[in-house]
Amino acid sequence: MSTKKLSQIRNMGFVAHIDAGKTTVTERVLYYAGKIHRMGEVHDGQATMDWMPQEQERGITITSAVTTCSWKNHEIHVIDTPGHVDFTIEVERSLRVLDGAVMILCAVGGVQAQTETVWQQCRRYRVPTIAFINKLDRLGADFDSVVRQMNERLEVKTLLLQIPYFEGDTFRGVVDLVEWRLLVWDEDSLGATFQVLPVPDVVLEEAKAARDHLLEELADYDDEIMERYLAGDAPDEKRIRQTVRNITLDNKAIPVLCGSALKNKGIQPLINAIIDYLPAPHEVKSIIANDKVTGKEVPLDITSEGNLVGYVFKVYMDEGRRMVYMRLYSGTLHVGQEVYNTTRDTKEKIARLFEMHSHAKQRIDKAVAGDIVAVVGLKDSVTGDTISSSPDEPLVLEPIMTFKPVISVAIEPRSSETSSKLELAMQKIMEEDPTIKVSEDPDTGQVILAGMGELHLEIAVDRFKTAFGVDINVGKPQVLYCSTIEQPAQTEKVFEKKIGEAEHSGHVVVSLKPGKRGEGNRFLIDHDIPQEMKTHLRAGLEEALLADPVFGFEGVDIEACVDKVVISEKTTPQGLKIAAQMAVQDAMMKAGVVQLEPVMELDALSPEEYIGDVVGDLSSRKASIEGVVIKGKYHQVKAFVPLSKTFGYSTALRSLTRGRGSFSMMFHGFDKV
Repeated sequence: MSTKKLSQIRNMGFVAHIDAGKTTVTERVLYYAGKIHRMGEVHDGQATMDWMPQEQERGITITSAVTTCSWKNHEIHVIDTPGHVDFTIEVERSLRVLDGAVMILCAVGGVQAQTETVWQQCRRYRVPTIAFINKLDRLGADFDSVVRQMNERLEVKTLLLQIPYFEGDTFRGVVDLVEWRLLVWDEDSLGATFQVLPVPDVVLEEAKAARDHLLEELADYDDEIMERYLAGDAPDEKRIRQTVRNITLDNKAIPVLCGSALKNKGIQPLINAIIDYLPAPHEVKSIIANDKVTGKEVPLDITSEGNLVGYVFKVYMDEGRRMVYMRLYSGTLHVGQEVYNTTRDTKEKIARLFEMHSHAKQRIDKAVAGDIVAVVGLKDSVTGDTISSSPDEPLVLEPIMTFKPVISVAIEPRSSETSSKLELAMQKIMEEDPTIKVSEDPDTGQVILAGMGELHLEIAVDRFKTAFGVDINVGKPQVLYCSTIEQPAQTEKVFEKKIGEAEHSGHVVVSLKPGKRGEGNRFLIDHDIPQEMKTHLRAGLEEALLADPVFGFEGVDIEACVDKVVISEKTTPQGLKIAAQMAVQDAMMKAGVVQLEPVMELDALSPEEYIGDVVGDLSSRKASIEGVVIKGKYHQVKAFVPLSKTFGYSTALRSLTRGRGSFSMMFHGFDKV
């Protein structure tokens, strides 16, 4: 593939808060691009990208789905991601491999809890982003308010490329500020055709002010636009688009477009914007790999002529067959090729390659740099692994950030015949979803299924039955607590004991201090000792924090430092490991162990007349009320609530608001009980 061909590829995804319209937008994009010949609706369970039975039943996206379509001689690889907080890992791993994103916002809801989460994920991976303000046909839609919320809550600079056009209260089309025209969609053609009209007098003043503001913003980045703007001349449209593109690729601002996907308005300009403003694979800020041997950073050249570097971002069990989703950053991949898993030091073979359209597979013979494909034959590769052509260049890419489960249920097979099936299914479901943990409780012998929320566990239980053929009984949800320390402490421990036939000895001084909330554990071992001893010391520190000495919960946000290691002729790696474990447990007792519980950020929307009852109910759940925002006839309450107090909240809110209230919730972090 030449650079010219690479320039005609876009790897992008749709991200948003739940129910902002991602899947509906994706459906329209595929329809107008000719990929599908009938638009399915989410509420009918007919959307192309929501192919799982669990998605069709609930009318929500659960798993990120990949497809490819063509537009104006460009190939667009699209990932439609979930908006529900329980499936954040799907967004995380999608953004890890995407070059650009379209963030969709509801014109009524504006910037919601999960909008902020996906925006932070975009920033973490430096993904250039376009915003699309959707649902402008709905009662209470407020374009200006959403833009204001983006500036304030997301702390981002916006570039308005369009403003909505209304006739009375009816959303009719958009004013294109770049090409200075009005676009009005024909409803008879399901939005496939639109009229191009002059900007009408009724919005002329508003449109001129918006265009002037856009040109002022662009003048700061481009001298030619500044000169023409100051001279009172209209800058060239091509120059405007190029400047917007440069700003977007540098992550200095977000272009904003608008429309109504359900009413088939505003989609074609959005597809044009994906091509005009989002990067081709070779235009992304340099992808950095690390040499596994030397640790040095190695910038990757995105070209099919280079050495093979691919990244596994998802594993899925397709009718019993293990399928791996991979993004190729460099080189070419062929069917039958032997590849090397750099992360795991194993060799594997490519049995089949597929181009995916949601759940439908199309066999291909090869894939090249810039492609997102599904692979059959990689038996050991899991999410976050790097694939290369040989061990000679051991390059690894940055792993995907995973999340700690916050809720669990006890599960057991309904019959003894399915016990062996359950064990195999447990392994497979954890490979599919890194945020699901299945383990055995050492005290009770029960199998514990842990995940990110009630819905997450419900879907996992459903998958056990439908995908793996295991019928299970499920207990009540339990909140997963953890612990940390409140102050620093230091302990010296000596271990000497005969274990079996061997004498083991270890002598260490370990200090602990509390870390920042949410940063995880840190381990410091800066001593000139053999690597095997360092490895055992670290294992001792890590294992000691798996269960604190007071509550038995996992210790988090703790910095453990080995201050001193006394080496004698009796010292053994195992002895050092056990001494480190004893020292950590003793230091935790000295430092004071405190219990932490998961806290959720909750956004509740209620009609004005019920807001007092809603706030009162949240207060009774020990919520910290952050504020109430008036949104027309509705009030939005933002609060932080302990997860243990949120069970059954959906039913309670419906009851309090006569079925008119709604809410969204996302994991905020752990805090003291």
